[in-house]
Amino acid sequence: MSEHSSNNAQKNDFIRNIIRDDVNAQKHPQIVTRFPPEPNGYLHLGHVKSICLNFGIAEEFGGVCNLRFDDTNPTAEKQDFIDNIENDVKWLGFEWAGEAHHASGYFDQLYAWAVQLIEQGDAYVDLQSPEQIRDNRGSFNEAGTPSPQRDASVAENLARFKDMKDGKFAEGEAVLRAKIDMASPNMNMRDPVIYRVMHQAHHQTGDKWCIYPMYDFAHPLSDALEGITHSLCTLEFEDHRPFYDWAVEKIGFEVPPHQYEFSRLNVDHTMTSKRKLKQLVDEGVVSGWDDPRMPTIAGMRRRGYTPEGLRDFCERVGVTKVDSVVDFRLLEFSIRQSLETTTARGMAVLKPLKVTITNFSDAVSSWESQKADSVNARWDEDAQTLWLKQPKHPNVDMGEREIPFTETLYIDQGDYEIEPPAGYKRLSPEKPEIRLRNTYVLAVTEHITDDAGNVTELKATIDPATLGNNPEGRKVKGVIHWVSASLGVPATVRMYEQLFSVEDPGSASDVHQVLNPNSLTELAAVVEPSLANSDAGTRFQFEREGYFIADSEEHTSDKPVFNQIVSLRDSYKPA
Repeated sequence: MSEHSSNNAQKNDFIRNIIRDDVNAQKHPQIVTRFPPEPNGYLHLGHVKSICLNFGIAEEFGGVCNLRFDDTNPTAEKQDFIDNIENDVKWLGFEWAGEAHHASGYFDQLYAWAVQLIEQGDAYVDLQSPEQIRDNRGSFNEAGTPSPQRDASVAENLARFKDMKDGKFAEGEAVLRAKIDMASPNMNMRDPVIYRVMHQAHHQTGDKWCIYPMYDFAHPLSDALEGITHSLCTLEFEDHRPFYDWAVEKIGFEVPPHQYEFSRLNVDHTMTSKRKLKQLVDEGVVSGWDDPRMPTIAGMRRRGYTPEGLRDFCERVGVTKVDSVVDFRLLEFSIRQSLETTTARGMAVLKPLKVTITNFSDAVSSWESQKADSVNARWDEDAQTLWLKQPKHPNVDMGEREIPFTETLYIDQGDYEIEPPAGYKRLSPEKPEIRLRNTYVLAVTEHITDDAGNVTELKATIDPATLGNNPEGRKVKGVIHWVSASLGVPATVRMYEQLFSVEDPGSASDVHQVLNPNSLTELAAVVEPSLANSDAGTRFQFEREGYFIADSEEHTSDKPVFNQIVSLRDSYKPA
């Protein structure tokens, strides 16, 4: 049971209400759900909702949730995908019942059940080509055309199916089809294929099989084998439910599982097609499945999103039967909420502008007599550095860090404007004074420009009497962050925008046409030492800039790398 299960207040949605009624009626001895991903890619944001729902329901109703890999297509599946899916589920804070299950672990039983269907007259081997099968399915306006082999005898079908199993057919030469209704208005019931020939080794079963069950056949029967009471699927499987029910009924389960459909998670500017995401990975458009711009769980984890934030997001979205598109800013709101009281603060200058304090030695050398009671500092005479002790968080006890204050500093380029826009409240020739966070009031005395007129350096003084306070009668508006130029650490900071430039990238015929060219910007920043010395995977709030994480793959104290998690604030307010 996960740590957050005890914090779940009673939730009301149509699925939980159904289960609540079933529990009250004692319909099942125990609620059993499952999360059944196909291991053909990395899990994405849409899967988070399914994980939270399936595992969450099991927790809420004292049941269990299985993790099952529906691994029926060995050409697209890898052990790497299985390992990452298991890591994703654990990272989100959930535990599955017992060992992870695999549909491939049921292949012997599924084969036996396929034989049973043939013997019952409910399945037959079709020798048409894939193109003929497709063309003969008919359309929504006309019935399908029966296969020439549809009325073959049970003996003929058993022999042909054994030949399929024994490798006597090439791929595409024979399939096993359920015998249902070629005139059904539901295309999924027009004798769907349930087994096909694939001369391909399987990552779990090796070379044992050269025929593999179709997903729609293996899925309901795997549910039934595991005693799943509530099979929760997204709405696109609604039209598949009649075959789901047909399969478990024909095999003869006394207490069959039942499938319930809910709306999938659609978020604007986000694409969750594993095929198209794989294309981006294969073409090198992104650095991998865990690129922080990717909507995969691995990518969101590397980006710095928190499991608490993702679970909160899914709870806010809720569970309905109506498809809708969720504002991406709601996701960012949930992530930001989870970071506010859990991340230490630090200062990082993303676009450095050098500041030389011309009176540094005189002003700081007398700091003992000038410092405010609230300032905790030590003076290093040899290094000519004032080390300031500051809490890592203003409201949560996370300890302290030391910040070096030196003669040369960096401030952000945007904090000084020669010709400031209306409403500008930082440094300019007309407003040369501002407070440096946690230290002194700084007054700019000169700005130096290059040939293009860009400011390249500021000369300034500090007021010794303002260390940590404003003396009576001394009013200075505005506070900016800073980093020591000599003891700050150069760092790569990656800033992110949406990977896609349109609200519905999944509808684009060419994914390249909807990529945002500004989705990644790398900045040569400078950070305070406490940030550089952090462990990979540590999250911070860069004061005035936003939330960031030390990259899990590339960050070192010598070469820090930080990924932007989310901006510091947004005007969005959830309903």
